[in-house]
Order: sequence, then structure tokens, then C-alpha cells
Amino acid sequence: MIKLKAVIVDDDPKVVGVISSLIGQGHPEVEIVATAGDIVSGLNAIAVSGPDIVFLDINLPDGTGFDLLKKLDEITFKIIFVTAYEAYALQAIKVCALDYLLKPVDPDELSNAVKKAGEIIRKEDEQLKVNALLENFDEKKTLKRIVLHTSDCLHYVNISEIIRCEADNNYTTFYLTNGKKILVSKTLKEYAELLKNSGFIRVHQSHLVNTVFIEKYIKTEGGYLQLKDHTNIPVSLNRKQEVLNILSS
Repeated sequence: MIKLKAVIVDDDPKVVGVISSLIGQGHPEVEIVATAGDIVSGLNAIAVSGPDIVFLDINLPDGTGFDLLKKLDEITFKIIFVTAYEAYALQAIKVCALDYLLKPVDPDELSNAVKKAGEIIRKEDEQLKVNALLENFDEKKTLKRIVLHTSDCLHYVNISEIIRCEADNNYTTFYLTNGKKILVSKTLKEYAELLKNSGFIRVHQSHLVNTVFIEKYIKTEGGYLQLKDHTNIPVSLNRKQEVLNILSS
């Protein structure tokens, strides 16, 4: 089961404790990954943990929950406001809050909000996979995007952004143009087959490379590729001729 990551931004330790306790007792599908008591630490917690859900207090020591949201370039999580003031409900609706919980937090209302968040996130994940399938379905059978499943979320990645893939036993690490690395629990063999018509070549038992990012082939030291990101990738002896043929074509 993929857990949903949650962050609590509230300056009242008692409220943080209540929400954490209720989540721990009734929602094993949710993990509280960070808590914060003001806007600055809240922004940092969100940036570091990449949550699916944020329980957000409206009145914080250095501003409001709305101020925190305004500082974000993109909101990629579901917002559940937690506040003692019902007067903020209209503003909460305007920023597309998933739910609005009044203090003291009612266990049933919190449970319903969490369930609603889980259902919406699962539907969005399914739609993401359907979109990728439809977008990838063309006569050339070349992929445009791929959905990568990690332990805690789905990544929707453009094929053009993948520099290379590296095997680690039954895992594969994707290296992207933005510097990110994504670890997936599937073998390199599966992705070599999936990406074979999309400009990727298996140059080694442990390496799959996007030919777009190959800068040159170095013949010394057994032969290796130098990529545009300055990475050196070994070419195995039994794949050397195949690689040379592809690069010269």
C-alpha cells in the first residue's frame, strides 16, 4: 500500500498532537512526515517532504495559511484547513481547500476529510496513468511520457527528460535533465524493452542510455560513452559493435 504523506502546519502543539493521534489510530494509509508552527518552517516542510495532504492552520504567528499558499509557485497537495474561526470558510473555498475543520477537531470530520483526500488522489493517479497511455498510443509506438512508480508516489516524466537509467539489482534509477534521480522497483530489462523504440540503447548490463545525450564514444579503457552531463558510461564488449552501429547510423 502506497502511503499518503501529510504535513501539519499549526502553532498549537495540542492540535498537532490530536491530529497526529487520530491519523495514527484510524488511518494507516496516511503518514505524518513533518510538522511546523509558522509560515517559514511550513514552507520548508512542504518543500522537503512533498506531501499529498497539508493540514493548515489559518492563524499562524507570522501570518495566515493563505499567506503561506501565496508563497508557493505550485500547490500539488490537498489542503485541509484547521481553524477556530468559521468566518474564514469562504476564503478557504476560494483557494480550493479540500475541507475545512473547526477546532476542537472532531474525529469523524477529520476521518471524512482524510478519506475524501485519499479517494481524490487515487482517482487523479488513475487519470494520470490513463493520460499517459492515450498520449503514448501512436502509429510509431514511440513513447512520449512514462509513469514511474516509486515507494510513495507516481512521477509523470517526459521521455525527452530521461538521460539514462542504471540498474541496481531489481531496482532501476532514472537520471533526469533537471538533476533529479528517481528509484523504481523494476528491473532495467523491463525498461530496456519499453524504451527500445524511443531512442534508448542498452550499452551495458547495468546501463540504458538515451542516444540524444551521447556526446562521444571513447575507444580507450575498454570503450565508454561520454554523455552531455559529463557522465562516463562503460560499454560492455558484447554490446560494443551494436552500439557503434547505432551511433554511426
